[in-house]
Amino acid sequence: MNKAISLAVLAGGILVMIFGINAINSTGSDISRFFTGAPTDRAMWMLVGGVVASVIGLAGLLRSKGG
Repeated sequence: MNKAISLAVLAGGILVMIFGINAINSTGSDISRFFTGAPTDRAMWMLVGGVVASVIGLAGLLRSKGG
């Protein structure tokens, strides 16, 4: 993967994780957590997607440095 693309995927993943953390701490998520015991699905998918994108971006950066 190209180094610039890997960096963009990593930055996007970090940004999505930040949005996911903010969504988990939102009032809507607090209400969902009160009734269901878990934060909203949207917040969880944002966190999972952010982590996956960050790992892919980091792997691409590490691979492009080695080869």
